[in-house]
Amino acid sequence: MKYILLILSVLFFLTTSILSSDYIKGKNGIEKRERIQVNDSILNDLTLKIQNQFYPNIHSVLIAKNGHLVYEEYFEGADQNYGKELGHIKFDETTIHDVRSVTKSVIATLVGIAIEKKLIDNVNQPISDFFPEIQFNEEKRNWTIEHFLTMTTGLDWNEKIPYNNPKNDEIQMTYSSDPINYVLNKDLRTEPGMEFNYSGGATQILSKIVERASEMTIKEFAEEHLFQPLEISNYEWNKFSYWGGTDNFSAASGLRLKPRDMLKIGKLYRNKGVWNEKKLLSETWIKKAFNQHIQFESDILETDGYGYQFWVWSDKISDQIVNFKQANGNGDQNIYIDLENDIIIITTAGNYNKWNEIENNSMLMIKKHIYPALIK
Repeated sequence: MKYILLILSVLFFLTTSILSSDYIKGKNGIEKRERIQVNDSILNDLTLKIQNQFYPNIHSVLIAKNGHLVYEEYFEGADQNYGKELGHIKFDETTIHDVRSVTKSVIATLVGIAIEKKLIDNVNQPISDFFPEIQFNEEKRNWTIEHFLTMTTGLDWNEKIPYNNPKNDEIQMTYSSDPINYVLNKDLRTEPGMEFNYSGGATQILSKIVERASEMTIKEFAEEHLFQPLEISNYEWNKFSYWGGTDNFSAASGLRLKPRDMLKIGKLYRNKGVWNEKKLLSETWIKKAFNQHIQFESDILETDGYGYQFWVWSDKISDQIVNFKQANGNGDQNIYIDLENDIIIITTAGNYNKWNEIENNSMLMIKKHIYPALIK
């Protein structure tokens, strides 16, 4: 009997690995290591399936458990820079990558920092305070910053058609000679606060509010108050001029970051707004950012929702309800945050504009490999 137990113990050891990471430095140097138990064989299978294109054109996957990196792999494939083809790239930890609409979640974070620094009063402040040159009608005078954070502006904005269609409102805004006027002068379809309507224009307005409140460009503000504290130095922020538009930074989709730096942003939220013992965001802000301010029908459970430029939703994985907060970008760029299980997952990929074409995407990866490897 003891020989059987010995064999079982050896088999368990072979299929389970203890991993930890020390790459994120704390105030006093390397963070204390914590032993994290993961199923190494499942993660090895994940690596093989990405390499064999079962999960197509995935460029990186990073997994943090209890604040520590337990998986970090880079791959190769076709990529773009803000819509322009880059060809075949071999990725590693130094490669910056389009994060597309993950940029929106960064903009919301900057709004939270501006409120923390008392440059903006609160989310209920009228946006008309920041645009005195605009003649708002009575309904639009009711617009608050929160309406733009939650994409409940009521604007007649169409971003449901493909981005290669010139009628897409984000594309029209990108090429407009005055993107701010383009957004704010659109007609209202519904009363503000009543209906969710995904809009890169809403994010562009939030960016301009931070710029006017701080008297800095959004890149300068981000550099000083978010990127430098997080030790993010190697990044790019595309402007509309990349496509022949104005000199405005693209707030909806222009950032290019390293996956490790995407992880730092996720970890900042996981740490309740604190980084290296310095408070960058208030805990109250994070709770509001991760609250479902607007709900809509879900394909999975009863409702999905949207917070402050974060998707807030739940899924059922291995008979367990998992509550996700997600920064999501076109092409399968993601920061998945699961506070209850203390898991952060980063993915980058090159599947731009393939909204319904790829079933074997990052979410299937999470269900079939990542959570089975981490959760007993």
